[in-house]
Amino acid sequence: MQALKRIGIDTYMLLLVGMVLLGVFLPARGMAAEALRGATFWAVTLLFFLYGAKLDAASVRAGLLNLRLQGLTFGATYALFPVLGIALAALFGGVLGPELTLGLLFLAVLPSTVQSSIAFTSIAGGNVPAAICAASLSNLVGVVLTPLLVTHLLHHDGGGASLDAIQKIAVQILLPFVAGQLLRRWIGGFVQRHRLLTMTVDRGSILLIVYSAFGAGTVAGIWSAIPLPGLVLCFLVTALLLALVMGAMLGAGRLFRLPPQDRAVLFFCGSTKSLASGLPIATAIFPAAAVGAIVLPVMVYHMTQLLVCSAIAQRLARNPRA
Repeated sequence: MQALKRIGIDTYMLLLVGMVLLGVFLPARGMAAEALRGATFWAVTLLFFLYGAKLDAASVRAGLLNLRLQGLTFGATYALFPVLGIALAALFGGVLGPELTLGLLFLAVLPSTVQSSIAFTSIAGGNVPAAICAASLSNLVGVVLTPLLVTHLLHHDGGGASLDAIQKIAVQILLPFVAGQLLRRWIGGFVQRHRLLTMTVDRGSILLIVYSAFGAGTVAGIWSAIPLPGLVLCFLVTALLLALVMGAMLGAGRLFRLPPQDRAVLFFCGSTKSLASGLPIATAIFPAAAVGAIVLPVMVYHMTQLLVCSAIAQRLARNPRA
């Protein structure tokens, strides 16, 4: 185990890999899948309630008014990603095929993750209030902006997205956070003294998200819908996209001389894409028969970013100077 820790693999990383394998070979189905979705929902809700109870209002305002950081994160999500997506689609589209290429472009215009990017920022010791603002703003705007960008980039005739994504963000993220802020006067001290509670909910919610994502892909038959060479290339291209964006976020953090806590926000919020928002938007825009193949790059990217970001966040937690 000590040898694994020296290369960045700890117990939590092994649990993540275990959730991946469990989702692939033993996915939740039927009532078990419903129970898993409910457990994930309430775990994330509890996570943001604890964030609200732990953070003072001044920190939240400072995060929202950190315009340079918010602008960089928003620009990465809705400007840098589409440019890189178009470039990679031009380079590899002939080999990927039309549906996976369409999925790659769709991935490029999605909003960033909410739950996992904020949880990773917290684990890494980053600016959590700014991460909450950046991720929530990205998703609220993305409900409208993503379908518009898809229509523009792909010349696809589709309607707008429903209000479900906005309602989910409000109910699952913003409402418990506000409730935690209102109750902070009475429970804030308890939450601050019991940091293990927040850490456990942080990591537990990510484990549930990973298992749910891989299991949903297995149940939907995504892994068998694409030939093996296409699947391998899809993994390689999405990994290349992730590496390019992460490199750009590191460079931007240094170029703009952001403090380490803000660099963590830019890195985790600026380089991630939301499967939770992507799936409902895809079903609203694309024909049902094509959705499975189109969302495959989103699934692959989401799963890869969880594993990579978890390893990086764990390293930063152990060594903040890294």
